[in-house]
Amino acid sequence: MSRIEKEQDIVLLVDDSPEALGFLTSALEDAGVTVLVARSGEAALGIVARITPDVVLMDAVMPGLDGFETCQRMKALAPLAHVPVIFMTGLTETEHIVHALESGGVDYLSKPINVDELRARIRVHLANARRAQSARIALDAAGRHLVAFARDGGVLWSTPQATRLLDRAGVNAAGQPDMSQRFTEWQATHDEAGVPGGGFDLGGAGGPELQFAFLGLVGGEEYLFRLSRMQAAGEEDALRQHFGTTARESDVLLWIARGKSNKDIGDILGLSPRTVNKHLEQVYAKLGVENRASAAIKAIQALQAFADL
Repeated sequence: MSRIEKEQDIVLLVDDSPEALGFLTSALEDAGVTVLVARSGEAALGIVARITPDVVLMDAVMPGLDGFETCQRMKALAPLAHVPVIFMTGLTETEHIVHALESGGVDYLSKPINVDELRARIRVHLANARRAQSARIALDAAGRHLVAFARDGGVLWSTPQATRLLDRAGVNAAGQPDMSQRFTEWQATHDEAGVPGGGFDLGGAGGPELQFAFLGLVGGEEYLFRLSRMQAAGEEDALRQHFGTTARESDVLLWIARGKSNKDIGDILGLSPRTVNKHLEQVYAKLGVENRASAAIKAIQALQAFADL
């Protein structure tokens, strides 16, 4: 009997049928996982308020709160955003399958359930979810200011650093209408191929203006942006005093920290690419680094210290 992933994996099984619960619980426990059961959507929400499962198997049609609405409510909870929900349904019409996926599900199985197929799909989605979660944890640890938008303008996730920057600017990351509107306006004019470049700006409520630089389309669904403050008065001086750079070198370093390419910096400052490269060589020498990534990290750290003063 093949194991699914890890001994401590927790599967939440949501189904109003006692027979289905009994059959699936036995099959999953034989595969080496812990099974939690709920006979209604309301009961499932009560469980996830206390315990975060690794995967959810959701019956689509249940009395009261159906599987679609239950999934939507789960996905609105931050601890469950990464947890895969696999629907189990006797509804095989395309509209029902689409409804399951639009509700936040990652997959569906048609009843009667084939146990081998069920285990295989759980294995795949657990592995995918763990990879995605590991990547986001790594981004968080690296201190990246990242925000991901859905196609409809909703914020899918943001790193803690980005959330703090939004809060300081008086912007609500969970659903700020101006931010979603600016994204939608940008999206309407952007190439659907998802080519990185460009972005949009947003003025905060009495706070600093923000710049959203488009990094790319992830998985065909997540529009990923790097978030930064617009150039603020005094930042060039802060870099100059901190690193001993000239005024022009500080300008170049500031835009390096904002994620701009050499071409973009040249356009912004009215310099040729060759001149930008010359300034960068001096910047690297004064900062004691060998590449733009290291220079950007040092500049961001210095600017953060300046902002906290």
